[in-house]
Amino acid sequence: MTNDPKELFTYRPENLQLPAVSQAQGTVVLPGSKSISNRVLLLSALAKGRTQLYGLLDSDDTRVMLGALRTLGITLEETAGSVTVTGAQRFPEPRAELFMGNAGTAIRPLTAALAVLGGDYVLSGVPRMHERPIGDLVDALRMLGADIHYLGNPGYPPMRIGRGKPDASRPARVKGNVSSQFLTALLMAAPLVAAQTGSQVVIEVEGELISKPYIQITLNLMERFGVHVQQEGWERFTVSADAAYESPGKYHIEGDASSASYFMALGAIGGGPVRIEGAGAASIQGDMAFADVVQAMGANVTIEENAIEVSGVRVAKGEQLRAFDRDFNLIPDAAMTAAVLALYADGPCLLRNIGSWRVKETDRIDAMHSELSKLGAQVESGPDWLKVYPMTDAAWRSADIETYDDHRMAMCFSLAAFGGVPVNILDPGCVAKTFPEYFSIYQQMVQP
Repeated sequence: MTNDPKELFTYRPENLQLPAVSQAQGTVVLPGSKSISNRVLLLSALAKGRTQLYGLLDSDDTRVMLGALRTLGITLEETAGSVTVTGAQRFPEPRAELFMGNAGTAIRPLTAALAVLGGDYVLSGVPRMHERPIGDLVDALRMLGADIHYLGNPGYPPMRIGRGKPDASRPARVKGNVSSQFLTALLMAAPLVAAQTGSQVVIEVEGELISKPYIQITLNLMERFGVHVQQEGWERFTVSADAAYESPGKYHIEGDASSASYFMALGAIGGGPVRIEGAGAASIQGDMAFADVVQAMGANVTIEENAIEVSGVRVAKGEQLRAFDRDFNLIPDAAMTAAVLALYADGPCLLRNIGSWRVKETDRIDAMHSELSKLGAQVESGPDWLKVYPMTDAAWRSADIETYDDHRMAMCFSLAAFGGVPVNILDPGCVAKTFPEYFSIYQQMVQP
């Protein structure tokens, strides 16, 4: 892995022409979970002791976190199968400029940790990162005594972090309806506040909390690193005054459940069977619930402890999935896969409560509406919903699919190749954010 995050974005082909395909089968071993990988990297850096991580995702987003931790003075030892992190509890380097790419799972929790520990740090990213809100997190950190200043538009990166005065005398309050990563960042930084103040830390959520399964991942991982969070529903979280991270010694990272959704979909529309190894019934990731979505649409699903197998209809032969009207608030990333599956349903499909799509790598509601329409689909959308009407054979059009530097747009639109016409994916290399090998694996599993 490269040490310089600015060198991550190497040559990327301009487009990838996917021919029409009709069936899919085979086995895939999932890459490591992005959500877990970046969380455990930071927890390992902040914990007492050395942590050996197995199955760490090798992608743009994890390289951003690894590069930042190296710049901050954390010792990392990489081998072919693992990364060993020597915890420092405080970052050895008190000043640094950190380029965070477009990695939300890196910039949000790292901002919180740096702001609580204090120093002289500048965090910036690609242009889209400077359009992704972080103001609610900054406001909450300021309640905890952080010193943070915006260097561009207020409420957005880039930012300068100084030396604040940690203060746990009042609860830190954060809105729950923009990004669950804000709450994750505060939770992960809370033991650092407790250590400096000698007081318990209380975090309160204003309004409805979205994407709750991602918070559950955070709580599970903090527990593995020795910190128990007292939880009162999804409204109030308390970290005790004596909380401190301790290395678990070794940690095995499970496969990425969001990435599993594309292969579940392949099994559901390409006949299958498609076997997905690396995540299953034992997973701590909410996106494994996408198995319920494809099952409700008519697929046959078998779940094992660390694997899942899906078989289904052959949409290229005219068979159809069952339509849905569903709230996707808990699995917003996997919901994008459902939006493309809707093209093959027996009626209109409605995706509800997906407002968080608008502050992701791109405005995913607008992007999905635009690109589905290019294929010939009738699509309607609103502030937090998307409605997709099924396609007739005659309606399908070959199209150049814009990916908006959004890895999930590229991956889920590979499923459109089952519509009987070629699909041209623009900038397919954007999948390097989480799954660099996606298209090579996809092409091995599909047949004409």
